[in-house]
Amino acid sequence: MWARAGQNGAMDSLRGKLLIAAPSLEDFFHRAVVLVIEHTEEGAMGVVLNRPSEMPVLDAVERLAGLAGPEDRIQVGGPVSPESVIALGDFEDPSEAARLVVGDVGLVDPDEPDPRLRELRVYVGYAGWGPGQLEAELEAEAWIVEEARPGDPFEEEDLWPLALQRKGGAYALLSTMPADPSLN
Repeated sequence: MWARAGQNGAMDSLRGKLLIAAPSLEDFFHRAVVLVIEHTEEGAMGVVLNRPSEMPVLDAVERLAGLAGPEDRIQVGGPVSPESVIALGDFEDPSEAARLVVGDVGLVDPDEPDPRLRELRVYVGYAGWGPGQLEAELEAEAWIVEEARPGDPFEEEDLWPLALQRKGGAYALLSTMPADPSLN
């Protein structure tokens, strides 16, 4: 099982890991891939990486307009607090980044964005779990855990099949499942 007790008896954190929605999830998270940004005994939070919107960053988050490209779109990070903004950036100098999540990718302060970012992705809302909630969902096999890569937040293709393919084995076969199995 993914969440095993560590040496001190505490659960291992999934911070910086991907949660790939199992096919059984039919709610908001159907075929979602979530990057876990924080995971402690108090709960977990992350952003859905594969839910682009049609809204340009330039129109939605003016304070990040100087760092976003004209084609960059807001991503729907999750169902919780859809008015909140979370930005992830690939930092040129990661030692300057306050909160790295995976590789050189970390949280960007929307009020004081760092102009040395190589890439930026902006999310509205987030995915959140209370104490023990994510662990229970993992026990119910609602999520498949995979190592995150620094390029995952910036992937333009559908990340759900890509992440399953790189996990390999039976997961690679699962990645070929159509979004609507009734159309198969």
